Amino acid sequence: MKFTTLGNTDIKVSRICVGCMSFGDSEGRFHKWTLHYDESRNMIEHALSLGINFFDTANAYSEGTSEEYLGRAIKDLGVKREDVVFASKVFFNDGKLSKEAIAREIDGTLKRLGTDYLDLYQIHRFDYDHPIEETMEALDALVRSGKVRAIGASAMYGYQFHNMQVAAERNGFAKFSTMQNHYNLLYREDERELIPICEQYGVTRIPYSPLAGGHLSRPTWESNSLRGRTDDFGRTKYDHAKENDMQIISAVKAIADERGVSMSQIALAWLLEKGANPIVGSTKPHHYDDAVKALEIVLTEEEIGRMEGPYVPHTIVGAI
Repeated sequence: MKFTTLGNTDIKVSRICVGCMSFGDSEGRFHKWTLHYDESRNMIEHALSLGINFFDTANAYSEGTSEEYLGRAIKDLGVKREDVVFASKVFFNDGKLSKEAIAREIDGTLKRLGTDYLDLYQIHRFDYDHPIEETMEALDALVRSGKVRAIGASAMYGYQFHNMQVAAERNGFAKFSTMQNHYNLLYREDERELIPICEQYGVTRIPYSPLAGGHLSRPTWESNSLRGRTDDFGRTKYDHAKENDMQIISAVKAIADERGVSMSQIALAWLLEKGANPIVGSTKPHHYDDAVKALEIVLTEEEIGRMEGPYVPHTIVGAI
């Protein structure tokens, strides 16, 4: 396993992060394809066996049961709390990013995870309803209290992220150490502004959807998996650019075949080459194996050019 640190903190994480949206009670919840506890624990155990120590969840995932499953599994597996890095998020809740909501939601997250501190607390989206200074002050209070070690942000426009960092600097508040943005070979819009701003502030990028909802892991557009059949949100993210994106998928497939590896490994290797640390969500253990193997792949400039060449500007998705 290869490791990095989050921003300017001393928090050491594996370059592959487990996305925990796949874990949680699916009965009556938003996602129908999530794994119940025993399967979730097995996935977490396998990730740990590969040297992965970084787990990303959210208060909104399966109505909090993702957090519950993660915390319970770590305890059931006998893993020391200091040997894992827990990341969670706040926004899709009453009050969004108001000071009252943040103070309330962190306590719920800690309780569900069964811990007295969170390594990384991220705002899940930009809040148009509350002042930036109110949000940054509330997050800073969590860092000062010891409930949170570092803070991060997720999908938003570059100017919004910049303004929030400036507000933190101006008021002496904690700044964001990470950015969890929407980024992969099929969606590269953040290369224009958000990623350069992250580099300006020394922010670690931990992109979600690194395989574009599975599109970069198979040569065909459609999937017969349960998620493929039921994930309407995934279709809204990618289907509008299908014709263009199939050219990129074909290039990934060709390079994977030439190297004798999976398409997933090639797509993840591209992200790693870009300095990103992908969040890999899965319902099958061997997908974690692929992700770890991607760490050993060094792509050539010619291979990168073949995959990047067909890209055209896409409709903005995520920063909403």
